[in-house]
Parts: sequence; structure tokens; C-alpha cells
Amino acid sequence: MSPPLVQLRRWHAALAPVVLAPLLLTVLSGMAYRLLKDWAGLGRDQVHWLMVLHEGEWLGPRAETVYVLLNGLGLLWMLSTGGWMLVRRWLPQRPIDPPAP
Repeated sequence: MSPPLVQLRRWHAALAPVVLAPLLLTVLSGMAYRLLKDWAGLGRDQVHWLMVLHEGEWLGPRAETVYVLLNGLGLLWMLSTGGWMLVRRWLPQRPIDPPAP
């Protein structure tokens, strides 16, 4: 494995625990909001608290924007680095030294 790929794996692994909780909160609250509205027949006012969680409104007006930005950047980072590592795994490995004659 090449040194840049090793470093990428380290950064990916270091950031994963940091982005896990905010991404889970966003995904689960968004899904619950939509499913409770559509399938359970609850009104917008009854499930608004889920949207407050989903959008980070509970952090206040200034931190809400930062939360959304960092959540999005964290997701993009994890998707791009994870995708890159997956593609590298699928590519045929080139030998480091040419075979002896």
C-alpha cells in the first residue's frame, strides 16, 4: 500500500468517530420526520421537533449554519475518501519490483 493511501486511511479513520453522531442524528431525524408525517398521518406541528434536530436549530442561529456546513463537509470527506480507498482496492496491484528473469 502506498504511503499517501496509508495516510488517507489514517485521516479517514480519525475523522469517522467525529462525524458519526451528527450524521446519524441528521439521517434518523430526517427519516423519522418524513415517515411520521406520511405514514403515521401526524401533522407538521406534531413532528416539527424532529426538523429542529435535523437542521441543527437546537444549537442556535449562529451555530446552526456551522453545524450544517461541517455536517455536509464531513459527509463529503467520508464519501470521497471511502470511495477512493474502495477504488484503489479494486484496481489491480502493480508489483513493486519487476519479476526476475
